[in-house]
Amino acid sequence: MKYRLKIVVIMVFVFAFAKANAQNNTPYWQQHVDYTMDIDMDVTSFQYDGKQTLVYTNNSPETLDRVYYHLYFNAFQPGSEMDVRSRTIADPDGRVKDRISKLSPDEIGFIKVHKLTQDGKKLNYEVAGTVLEVELANPIAPGATTTFKMDFKAQVPQQIRRSGRNNKEGVALSMTQWYPKLAEYDFEGWHADPYIAREFHGVWGDFDVTIHIDKEYTVGGTGYLQNPEEIGHGYNGPSMMPGKGKKGKLSWHFKAPNVHDFTWAADPEYLHDIIKGENNVDLHFIYKDNSSIKENWEKLQPLTADLLSYFNKNVGTYPYKQYSVIQGGDGGMEYAMCTLITGERKFGSLLGVTAHEMAHTWFQFLLATNEAKHEWMDEGFTTYISTLAEQAVTNKNNANPLAGAYRSYYGLVASGKEQPQTTHADRYNENRPYSIAAYSKGAVFLSQLGYVIGKENLDKTLKKYFTDFSFKHPTPNDIKRTAEKVSGIELDWYLTDWTQTTNTIDYAITAVAADGDKTKVTLSRKGLMPMPIDLYVENTDGSLQSYYIPLRMMRAEKENQTPNISRKQLADWPWTNPTYTFTIDAPLSKVKLMTIDPTRLMADIAQNDNTWVKK
Repeated sequence: MKYRLKIVVIMVFVFAFAKANAQNNTPYWQQHVDYTMDIDMDVTSFQYDGKQTLVYTNNSPETLDRVYYHLYFNAFQPGSEMDVRSRTIADPDGRVKDRISKLSPDEIGFIKVHKLTQDGKKLNYEVAGTVLEVELANPIAPGATTTFKMDFKAQVPQQIRRSGRNNKEGVALSMTQWYPKLAEYDFEGWHADPYIAREFHGVWGDFDVTIHIDKEYTVGGTGYLQNPEEIGHGYNGPSMMPGKGKKGKLSWHFKAPNVHDFTWAADPEYLHDIIKGENNVDLHFIYKDNSSIKENWEKLQPLTADLLSYFNKNVGTYPYKQYSVIQGGDGGMEYAMCTLITGERKFGSLLGVTAHEMAHTWFQFLLATNEAKHEWMDEGFTTYISTLAEQAVTNKNNANPLAGAYRSYYGLVASGKEQPQTTHADRYNENRPYSIAAYSKGAVFLSQLGYVIGKENLDKTLKKYFTDFSFKHPTPNDIKRTAEKVSGIELDWYLTDWTQTTNTIDYAITAVAADGDKTKVTLSRKGLMPMPIDLYVENTDGSLQSYYIPLRMMRAEKENQTPNISRKQLADWPWTNPTYTFTIDAPLSKVKLMTIDPTRLMADIAQNDNTWVKK
């Protein structure tokens, strides 16, 4: 009897322990992949044969009985999910529209898997649009490693969206998302999203890629070229061994350590320039031999080095030894150690797109958020830092460089089409609200965070965020917690209201009246989202005084952002209270005007009532 009781007690204890652990987040982990790929490209048919060896390490605490691959090129086929979505959404992307539906068999894209094994055992799989669903021969235990080998054949689609052949500027091959790519598995489970039109999420690892291609073509992209003496093409002077590799082809061998994607582009008319950037980084510029753009591309090069220095200083040090700006694609898109951009632009546009796409190296590539779920962290943070960087390298001095982002956000609110930023990128009702939520409202998140915690703390937050989360997959909670640690201010309310709702900020000065030898002021919160308040008073003698009203649930206050102006800290404003009244230590006759947040960093949607002027 005592023995049975002892067993019951032990079982109860084990169950309670397991339940307690299940209620807590597991320690951070991320999966790892090592790709070795050999690609034989036919530049006449735009088809290529591929062999892929993928070594996959399961660092998760769970046993996996299946895996998924992305087959992105399958999106460029009539009737695909991307095609149908583009033809049924109210405001289709102008680059896509109904073009996929009109592709002929020799113009479509595809990736066809001919053979797939796991540790030598043949696997069963099924193609579901742009996703390959694979049943494993042997489950992958926590901490275990397995090797997949695949033979595949693919066709490069006509250039429509990001990837493709023969883009509008004549670039032959823009090879992005071109290989069977293992889907990410993390604490939320599998991310085997179909390719609709948005961006990506990938597994960190090492890539070893050999590309056999016509010897007249120059190739650039991710990674370090391992055989420059065989290639030439501007990488190491004239080719010493032209044609080494398959008949009539050169074999370009690249290695890319610790990345989560691999991209390349190729064209027989590419020019190739290299300059040195900060920390001895090679900056490659690969663009068409076109006299109408050459001057702009040469002018771009020293400013790109300046951009690199700005991002190094204000976010964190670029960890690789090369970065390439490549003419290709259909606009501008960031990839591992490179970007593809269209190159026939005015210089201001060329610099702007380079600044934005290069900044993505920090915000999404090194700080690898899930772009489908947290697109505002990707595009918004990039918009924020690239806007500041572009202003710095061109020596402009706008008081609020992000004013355009604020205006776009206000327009979105006024349209009535805003959706919460937690909306999956593929499932916005329309494209334009997605873009504004991701780019503009995402940029305002950081700019306005500087208003809440102070600019110095915001700058420290970005650097600590990079230090703590580069080469990982940070989530919205990680940027919030970083800002809290730096500033000592509680910010859950800020993350929740700004990103998970469409609540808006709207404050007003609603009453100003004499109160003996003082002035009584009443403020109103008209919007649902609360904020701390900076109010500045200008007296008739020209003197200035600021008043700071903390938001109670911040549990702390920011430092005075204008130390040259005396600041008085007032009592906390509980978010529940729609009004707040305080007194100014000056008679009404001496007060000339007062303004809520003259910096306009707080995204108040109706600022006409933020200023009171003596009549």
